[in-house]
Formats: sequence, structure tokens, C-alpha cells
Amino acid sequence: MFRTLGGGDLGTNQTKATHPHPVTELCPEGGRLYANAIRTGRISRRDAEPAPCLEEFSLLHPDPDDPDWLRPVPPAVALAQRLSPIEHEITQHRRRSIELSEVFAPFMALSAQETRSDSLTLLEGSDRINAALNLATTQCQTEMLTVQPSGHRPERSLIQGLERDRPLIERGVRIRTLYPHTARYSPERLAYVDQLSDGKVEYRTIDGVVERLIICDEAVAFIPIRDDQRVALELRHRGLIQYLIKVFEFMWDRAVPLSAGAPYETAPDGITDIQHSIAKLLVEGHVDEAIARRLGMNVRTCRAHIAKLATALGSGSRAQLGFLIAQSGILKNSPSGDDTHK
Repeated sequence: MFRTLGGGDLGTNQTKATHPHPVTELCPEGGRLYANAIRTGRISRRDAEPAPCLEEFSLLHPDPDDPDWLRPVPPAVALAQRLSPIEHEITQHRRRSIELSEVFAPFMALSAQETRSDSLTLLEGSDRINAALNLATTQCQTEMLTVQPSGHRPERSLIQGLERDRPLIERGVRIRTLYPHTARYSPERLAYVDQLSDGKVEYRTIDGVVERLIICDEAVAFIPIRDDQRVALELRHRGLIQYLIKVFEFMWDRAVPLSAGAPYETAPDGITDIQHSIAKLLVEGHVDEAIARRLGMNVRTCRAHIAKLATALGSGSRAQLGFLIAQSGILKNSPSGDDTHK
């Protein structure tokens, strides 16, 4: 493809290979020649041939006194010429945006009266959940509340937690976390807690927690909606968040500080605190898997405690165990039923 050099005699069919690029990306040769033309006041056509873009972009124009020379257009003039159509286009877009805003204004007013649809966001997949959590913790400025139902977490998960929580502590954000009592016997969990013990961080444990919960600054909360933790809800509805905070505070007041010592010591009746908790859930009709999940332990450990409970009460069957629990009155003596956990 060829172009005719501006200012030349069309009859001579003087041609040059095209030199295409946008004006915002002036080529190095063009920039050098234009700078020389500004310094000296003019440049010969022959010297300008390596950068025909200078004439194409109207940065050079023919010298009226000598057709063999080109004069530079002042940069301020050249810039104004280039900006003028852009500014005109911006003005048109701004006018259209105002018109669109006026069209949608009545509908926006109606929408403001209803619950915002974006107050509940479904997060699918670990990557999306972690991205949302990272954003929320980055924006958190005052306090983060968390409930962690499992006392045992894989090393990679703990590292991610450290990377997320450490900046919060450095910013002076208060963190309060609830674990099930089983977290006291997890070396990984205790090591994690130890690394974050130099800030405004508090850890407590309780008989059992239902599900994971994270709340940042009373502004956003996260809850899982599937057991495999791969689907979660991001909540920004103020009423729902306030309700979840009340639930957290209710559990917090009944929890034991992690520094208070083990709550699983054997009671005078020969049954440990955790076995009292299991007994209560058995009487309520929960199966082994549900009890283990509530108390943050694996099913095998849960069944071992049930076996010890059955031995202590002299039970020969699961059905008889429930009857003996109710008859023994051990639930009345359960530490979880008084104020010792406050």
C-alpha cells in the first residue's frame, strides 16, 4: 500500500510506503525529527521522509517561502487540534449519560424502597470465596468476628488464614474467634493462635458450634450453604448481619477463653465435659455424624466418647443409653448448663 507525500506534485507520482501508527504512539524517528524541527524552526522534506507520519498528523506543514522545506506546527496548536474532537466526543457521551440518568431516576427511586438484590451474593468455588474474603478483610477497619467449627484444618488453609489475618492485626483490627473445645487439642490450631497472639485477638471455645461464620465491621458476613464449603453466601443486608452478630455474642458469652485451661476434665460423676455435651445431643436425637460436626471432631473420636459414656452408665445398647442418660440426671450437672463458661 502506498501514499502520496503531502505538498508534493501529484503529477510526479512521488510515493512512499505507508508509515501507520496512532498519533498517541508517535514513532521514535518521528519524535526526534519533530523535536529538531521545533528547535531549528524548519526541516527539509528529504530529512522528514523517514517519518511521513509528521505530515499525516499535521505536525509539519509546507514552508510557504520554500517548497523544499517544512515548518513545525507549534505543539500547543497540534495538541489542541487533536484534543478538540476527543473533547467533543466526551461532551456527547456526558450529555447521553445525563439523559440516561434522567430516564432511570424514577426507577432508581422505586428500587431504593425495596431490599437491594445485591445484599445477597452467591459465591461458588473456593477461588471466588477466597477472593471475596480477601477483599472484605482488606476493607475491614474495626472488628472481625469468626466462628470456626472445625478444630483441625489443613496446613495450606492455616497459611491462608495467617496471610489474611496478619494485616488486620497490624492495622489494629480486633479479632474474636470461637472454636469448639476440640480445637484445644489441635497442635496446628494452637500454633496458629500463638502466631497471632500479639494483637487485639481473643479466642474462646464452646461445646459445639453449628457452622462457620465470618463478619467484618458489621458490614458484610459470610456463611457456607453446603457441607463441602465450596458454596457460600456473602451477606450485606444490615438486618441479617445484626441478627448474626447477636447469635455470635450469645455464644461468646457462654464460651471459655482459650487460656483458661482444658474444659474436658472429668466431673465428679466420672463423665467429662465433652461427654456431657455428647449426651445432650444424643438425647436430642442427633446421629453420630451430626454430633461430630457440631463438636468439631471426627466421627471415630465421637463414637469413642459415646462408648466411654455407655460404659460409665452401664448401657448395653444405643436405645438403652438414651434412657439411662435421661434417668441419670447427668444433664442437670452438665457444665454447659451453668455459668462456668462465662
